[in-house]
Amino acid sequence: MMPSLFIAHGAPLLAIENNEYTQFLTQLGETMPRPKAIVLFSAHWESRVQMVSNVNQYTTIYDFGGFDEALYKIQYPAQGDEQISKEIEDLFTKSGVPFDIEAQRGLDHGAWIVLRLLYPNADIPVISMSVNSRLTPEEQYNIGKALSVLRAKGVLIIGSGGTVHNLRALKWVDNGEADQWALEFDDWLAYHLQNWDLPSLFKYDSVAPNAEYAVPPYGSEHFIPIFYAMGSADDQRRAALLHRSFRYGNLSHSVWQFG
Repeated sequence: MMPSLFIAHGAPLLAIENNEYTQFLTQLGETMPRPKAIVLFSAHWESRVQMVSNVNQYTTIYDFGGFDEALYKIQYPAQGDEQISKEIEDLFTKSGVPFDIEAQRGLDHGAWIVLRLLYPNADIPVISMSVNSRLTPEEQYNIGKALSVLRAKGVLIIGSGGTVHNLRALKWVDNGEADQWALEFDDWLAYHLQNWDLPSLFKYDSVAPNAEYAVPPYGSEHFIPIFYAMGSADDQRRAALLHRSFRYGNLSHSVWQFG
């Protein structure tokens, strides 16, 4: 049984940095059981209806600007898996989840940064998935729940985003310290994740301390992948924090394992 993961993809520079967090992700990819395929929900692919990729081989999308030129030379030519894409279609149909198929879109940086650190050889099939911030957290959770049976078949399900992600609050002079408001929100989140407290988590925006700063309305797409990942482990309600650190004062680098 594969776990599901929520992984913070940080800033694009993470792709070429060597630090505590990148080293952790590299080691995680080396020590986890090798998945048959990866289903990844990315904060950088938003759509009003759930999209399921069915791509033979992905291009690499550089959906950012103004960064080191080395970033724009990175390629992550992962392949898709038509059989698993079809199985996802069947699971969504059975669960009543509306969806569409996307046959051309490449991997955005929310996907390839994480995947490249975990599996640098791009030799594991990937099914890319969109997220929808207009849905309720419960609806997002239930989309992940519809896919839970894939974990028993060796499929790794990942939500890629960030638990604290407020670009307007970042401090680009990085002194290694985390803002108190960010810590308070992330501590609240950790407690309720570890207790699988869905009623509280589903109304995080009104009950969690500093939620309006940690998950601003304009940036909730980075937080919500955690519900897709968590829902996919509804059959094994266990949550473990594998890593947490912060950059730029409040940008969280956290990795949660579910199941």
